[in-house]
Amino acid sequence: MHNNYVYIKIPSLSTNESFARAAVAAFCTSLNPTIEEISDIKTAVSEAVTNAIIHGYENTVGDIVIQCRIRDRLVEIIVEDFGCGIVNVDKAKEPLYTSKPELERSGMGFAVMETFMDELVVLSEKDVGTKVILRKTISSKNEINSNFW
Repeated sequence: MHNNYVYIKIPSLSTNESFARAAVAAFCTSLNPTIEEISDIKTAVSEAVTNAIIHGYENTVGDIVIQCRIRDRLVEIIVEDFGCGIVNVDKAKEPLYTSKPELERSGMGFAVMETFMDELVVLSEKDVGTKVILRKTISSKNEINSNFW
């Protein structure tokens, strides 16, 4: 059984989005994911962190906490902010819905996360923050034959 975790806390600066994406991808390499699987994870994390920066904190800086856990072949990534929260999560998850049309946002963040991950859970409370839980099982066919080396 393979269990591991990492906890990262970053300020909600747009320059940290690429770090968060790369850090989670690097953490997941122990499962020997395919290029497509790692790309899916990076895309979903990028969307979740960008949402926290733009929507969670709007024009202020706050903390974003990223927790990543591996249990066997399941990767669970939690991206949490402590910003303004989402009043209506179901509405926010609708494709093309955006609360910031003036920023030319596509409104596809949650739809993208759902497409690239096996499971998406969004928990949010107004003025408390938002927790986005992303889950993906990495295929076992990628296992490295330990006898090879």
